[in-house]
Amino acid sequence: MLTLSADIVEKFYAFLWPMTRISAALMTAPLFATEASNARVRFILALVITMLVYPLIEWPRLDPLSAPGLIALLNQVAIGIVMGLSLQIIVAAMVVAGQAISATMGLSMANLMDPTLGNVPLLSQFLLIMGSLIFLDLGGHLLLISSVVDSFTLLPIGKSLIGVESAGKLLAWSSMMFLGAVLVALPVMVSLLLVNIGVGVMTRAAPSLNIFSVGFPAMLAAGFIVLMVCLGSMGDRIQWLWLQAFMRMRDILGVL
Repeated sequence: MLTLSADIVEKFYAFLWPMTRISAALMTAPLFATEASNARVRFILALVITMLVYPLIEWPRLDPLSAPGLIALLNQVAIGIVMGLSLQIIVAAMVVAGQAISATMGLSMANLMDPTLGNVPLLSQFLLIMGSLIFLDLGGHLLLISSVVDSFTLLPIGKSLIGVESAGKLLAWSSMMFLGAVLVALPVMVSLLLVNIGVGVMTRAAPSLNIFSVGFPAMLAAGFIVLMVCLGSMGDRIQWLWLQAFMRMRDILGVL
C-alpha cells in the first residue's frame, strides 16, 4: 500500500510540470484568455493536452515542495506567461491601431466595454474580431499548442529562469505594439489626412461653411469608405504580424 501511494504521488509530481506550463500559456495567450473561454474550459483543455504530452517525455523526479522544485515550478509559470505575452503584443497593436483610426475619423467617443481589455473604441473591437478570425484561419491555436509542446524539448524541466538576453528580446519585441499599429492603421490615416486637408482648403475658400457641420460628416463617410477599401491590405498586415509573433516567440524560447 505504501509503495502504491508513493508511486501515485510521484506520478502526480511528474504530471504537475507540463500541466503548469501549459496552463500558464493558455491563461495568457490570445483567444484562450478571453471571457468566452472561461477558466473551466481552459483547465479542461490544459488537462487534455497534458495527458497527450505526458507519455512522450521523460519527466524529472523533483519534489515541488522543496526549494529546487519551487524554483522549477515558478520557471514553468514564467515560460508559459512569456509565450502568451509574446502573442498578446499583437492584440495590443490592433487595439492601438483602432484607437488611432477612431481618433482620425472622429469616432473616439464610440466605445465598447470589452471584458478582457476594458473600455476600447469601436474600431478596435472590430480589428480584434478580424484579428481573431485571421488567427484561427492561420491555425494559430494549433501553432500555439505545438509551440508549447516543442518548448519541453527546447526548455526541459529544470532549466534556469529567464535570463537577461531573453528578457531583452521580449522587451524589444514589445515595440511591435506601436509599429504594428502603425502598419495596420497607416493606409486609413494617410487617406483621412488628405481628406482633412481638402476640408481645410474648402472651408478656407468659403468661410461661411461651418467646419464642424461639413468636416465631421465628410471625415466619417470618407473613413468608412477608405476602411472598406483597405480591409484586404489590413488583413494581410495582421496575418504578417501573427506570423512574426510566432517566430519571435520561438526565438525568445531558444535563449531562455
